[in-house]
Amino acid sequence: MRLIILGGPGSGKGTQLAVIQKSLGIVGISVGDILREAIAKDTFLGNKAQPDVAKGELVPDDLMVQLIRLELLQPHLEAGWILEGYPRTTVQAEELDFVLDDFQQRVDYALYLEVSEAVMLARSLQRSRPDDTREILHRRMKNFQEQIPPILEYYGSRGKLLPLDGTAAPEVITEQILNHVGG
Repeated sequence: MRLIILGGPGSGKGTQLAVIQKSLGIVGISVGDILREAIAKDTFLGNKAQPDVAKGELVPDDLMVQLIRLELLQPHLEAGWILEGYPRTTVQAEELDFVLDDFQQRVDYALYLEVSEAVMLARSLQRSRPDDTREILHRRMKNFQEQIPPILEYYGSRGKLLPLDGTAAPEVITEQILNHVGG
């Protein structure tokens, strides 16, 4: 099983990732965590991504595609995975499909946790992460609102989109996901 969890900042992606990966017995990959770790460890990727992350901007597509390709090459992911926080653009969605074609894999479902901007802001500010300042969050939400419609269309046109009410109780969302994906 290969799943993508889409949603804006504070939509509940991380919460669902933690629960679903255990329920399905597959590996969860948080792209935001990978980027934060790369920045903290002062890696090449971290140094390239840090200025964009610090401003709340999207990391360039070419850098993100390289990151995901390297991540998906890991042998423990052959049985399946859940990718959270990626793709963020249609270019990334298309490139992900190309990468998966190389591995003879495909995305089974794109789960979309839909919440309002007010909910995203309130939830994100509660997390108290360094990259969750009000200014950065507004920029991230603006980027998200601009980028998500074509991504939803991309997966919707392929019959892979599962839209979910991200304001529902986390256990209700989990149950809906597992019922749909067969977990």
